[in-house]
Amino acid sequence: QLQLVESGGGLVQPGGSLRLSCAASGLSLDYYSIGWFRQAPGTEREGVSCIRTRDSSTYYEDSVQGRFTISRDHAKNTVYLQMNSLKHDDTAVYYCAAAPTYLTTVQAMCVMRSNIGYWGQGTQVTVSS
Repeated sequence: QLQLVESGGGLVQPGGSLRLSCAASGLSLDYYSIGWFRQAPGTEREGVSCIRTRDSSTYYEDSVQGRFTISRDHAKNTVYLQMNSLKHDDTAVYYCAAAPTYLTTVQAMCVMRSNIGYWGQGTQVTVSS
């Protein structure tokens, strides 16, 4: 059974940076796509960025394009989200999720949450001065 654990959240000033980690155990991420989602108080959960680990294809939500980068470390079975130029609107609980590689595209995973089978418990990111 695949388990996902997020870490790296915290308090950061506007314009600052954080790197979130999604560590997987139980199964290899070679067979999964991984996505980062976020949910702010009173809002719906939205897809931020997703990666298909088989070929490293990626998808980014428009508001984070050019600021966030998703990446994978095969040896550590971990996916990262590097977040730069953080804004107040980036404040949210960030979750990682996994879907079988051949059952979804990264766009479908991020936008429609297609075939997501596993969720982490989230890490809080707060952008404030």
